[in-house]
Amino acid sequence: MTQTGERRRPAEPGRRPPTERARRVKARRGKRSGYDRRRTTRPARHKEMRRRWVALLSVLTVVALVYLLWFSSMLGVRQVDVVGASSVPAEQIRAAAAVPDQKPMLRLDTDDIRDQVAQMPGIATVDVSRSWPSTIEITVTERAAIAFFDSGPGGDGIHLVDGGGVVFKTVKERPAGLPELKLPSVSADDPVTRAVTGVLGVIPQQLLKQVTTATAKTPGSVEFALADGKTVRWGTSADTERKAKVLAALLTREGKVYDVSAPDLPTVS
Repeated sequence: MTQTGERRRPAEPGRRPPTERARRVKARRGKRSGYDRRRTTRPARHKEMRRRWVALLSVLTVVALVYLLWFSSMLGVRQVDVVGASSVPAEQIRAAAAVPDQKPMLRLDTDDIRDQVAQMPGIATVDVSRSWPSTIEITVTERAAIAFFDSGPGGDGIHLVDGGGVVFKTVKERPAGLPELKLPSVSADDPVTRAVTGVLGVIPQQLLKQVTTATAKTPGSVEFALADGKTVRWGTSADTERKAKVLAALLTREGKVYDVSAPDLPTVS
């Protein structure tokens, strides 16, 4: 019994009695000091600030990319390549395309460029694509002449016509190796023109080389003259392969007019 009347617990064997400092530490255990609380909140604040900076940098990066791609000339057009042009000069195609120099690539309307080039008479098809970082590629397919027609005295010359009946070029002299169209008018909008050029576009090449003139009164009455003076009544563009085989056999017989418009009932007269 001490002077204050408190009873001390006997010390365990081998264990030293706690000092006054140890008792104070034990009394404070479980209570966080202001310093400890500050140490805990600092990392949380740092993480929050770091998240804000990351978000800000992300926004600035997006803004920079949008400016670079849509408004800056760094990724602007510096070259226009033309592929597939032969008879139509590449410079004329570039002039028709009218691609603005150094305009941002993404802001270019490739459909508009395609439509402008497609209006050129000698161009059949057009494809426009971007080749990064600064090149526009224009790939064209030129029209191929299947025949020609002569507008005659007082006309505007000799005109080349493709397989779709499109008049696309004027020349000074009659082209060798092409048949002449003998029609009242020649136009891609004319069904008779389309029928005649359609037949010329599908008959065998060996036969086409023998054709000197082609004509028709209706889309189903196509006929043409051969270099040896014989006339072939072809009819429509249907059954091309069958008609070609029948005609090859008929041409071995004497005659002037060979009618294969109905290939199952051909005639020679």
